[in-house]
Amino acid sequence: MSQKDNWKIWEVFIRSKNGISHKHVGSLHAPDAEIAIKNARDVYTRRSEGISIWVVPSDAITASRPDEKEPLFAPADDKVYRHPTFYDIPDEIGHM
Repeated sequence: MSQKDNWKIWEVFIRSKNGISHKHVGSLHAPDAEIAIKNARDVYTRRSEGISIWVVPSDAITASRPDEKEPLFAPADDKVYRHPTFYDIPDEIGHM
């Protein structure tokens, strides 16, 4: 078994020069966070488009399950403030 077999998978997030949030751009293998950032820079920012890189071990991410999407994403009926049907919008606002 080689040393590379022990490398973790890292999820890579880049913040672009024009953006205000980091976006997931892919994943890579690396032995530690420092090397993951350097590899992410080399692989995902070839044109100097990024200003910040985040790397997160894939096993540290907790995700929802696609088969549970209905209860997770269904709107809550007891939170009427989420539905703007009872707000009066002034005519000068126009279409929203």
